[in-house]
Amino acid sequence: MGRQKRREPVLIENIEIIDTANKGKSVAKHEGRAIFVQGGVPGDICDITVFKKQKRFWEARIERIHTYSDRRTEPKCEHFGTCGGCKWQNMKYESQLAFKQNEVLNNLKRIGGIELPPHCEIIGSAHKYFYRNKMEFTFSNKRWLTLNEIQSEEDITDKDALGFHVPGMFDKVINLNNCHLQKGPSNSIRLSVKQFADENSLSYFDLRNQKGLLRNLLIRTSSTNDLMVLVQFFEDDIKNINLLMEHIKISFPEITSLLYVINQKGNDTIYDQEVICYNGKDHIMEEMDSLHFKIGAKSFFQTNSEQAKVLYRKTKELAQITEDDLVYDLYTGTGTIAQYVATSAKKVVGIDSVEEGVKAAYKNAECNNISNCTFYTGDMKEIFTNEFITKNGIPDIIITDPPRDGMHKQVVEQILKIGAKRVVYISCNSATQARDISLMDELYKVIHIQPIDMFPQTHHVENIVVLEKK
Repeated sequence: MGRQKRREPVLIENIEIIDTANKGKSVAKHEGRAIFVQGGVPGDICDITVFKKQKRFWEARIERIHTYSDRRTEPKCEHFGTCGGCKWQNMKYESQLAFKQNEVLNNLKRIGGIELPPHCEIIGSAHKYFYRNKMEFTFSNKRWLTLNEIQSEEDITDKDALGFHVPGMFDKVINLNNCHLQKGPSNSIRLSVKQFADENSLSYFDLRNQKGLLRNLLIRTSSTNDLMVLVQFFEDDIKNINLLMEHIKISFPEITSLLYVINQKGNDTIYDQEVICYNGKDHIMEEMDSLHFKIGAKSFFQTNSEQAKVLYRKTKELAQITEDDLVYDLYTGTGTIAQYVATSAKKVVGIDSVEEGVKAAYKNAECNNISNCTFYTGDMKEIFTNEFITKNGIPDIIITDPPRDGMHKQVVEQILKIGAKRVVYISCNSATQARDISLMDELYKVIHIQPIDMFPQTHHVENIVVLEKK
């Protein structure tokens, strides 16, 4: 059989971008077919090149814009268009909010088959930039080269990078000069670490061949001015590890928690790795409405602290908890929501799969003088059983805040068995949220929807849905 002929790219002229789509893309329509376009803003009139054809949709890139949408704005970041972190920087913030709200409502209606109650307008973020309290950067010996660099005849020698992965390319990393997502001294720390590594010939990680010293850099900040820096190494080279860690310690005395990990696994997750405290404490503290939360290197915590306050306050308000209510907080993390609502409840039971987070939840509760919270560690579908309910009591109210994949079907089934009077479902993925809620339709009615923007300049949106027993 001969080699299949490669399809030539198709140019479509003067097409209008009409909507936004998943993963920050935009949408055009041609002869009834949806085309997902990179970098477009609804209202743009442009020429596009189709580079990928699927049965149900095509994918394209913009070649020329004839008419710019009035929703457009000038991106702040020099890396916009290459870095995949803030794909909506070219869209005005009020338009971002409108499209996020539409996505939530459309998913609930289309995927969930839900009859929508009157909804509240999406709550925007006060800070449009420098709002993240946690950033993770990747070291790579395969820097993403610009088109000018590729086309030049010069021999490129500086191929090391510290920054973000290029979308769709696991081993290519953009070397960041300045990032607009986390407040100082985040940029200064990252640039200083790279300069020191280069000057001392420290090897950057080779993602394909799994070798090299420097692997990842994690920076966490807090409203209490605590600062955590964690360096993830691949090779167990204690001499050079100490060399870099001492440089960071001396250069940035404001760091309150300086940590490192030697991770020689195939992936860079640290949940099963030993975290070594090089200097300071092994955690930082966050403060929210007079509650204090201990955050370790492995702890989950909302990455936009200011909007997290809005989210937790709204969750507590919508849950309508009384002093006689037993509350279950599923996927509790470090127990933030559990402790936020504990003062209104008879008792709160929290469950999470990360042991370090649950340990921190107990310590946080102790620190906050909260005695009516109990926390358990385990895989949700395995621990959230009939025996667990018998031991801890039948909840009156369930609050659930699962990961992007949503809840396992067995967890949904257990919630239906329990039949609590109210379920408050918080989600960072309204598609899986809608899927789960559709499974609960026979027993529960959606009475309230509240989108909250936690991540300006991106397509991501948080959403609260309140379900009451029919």
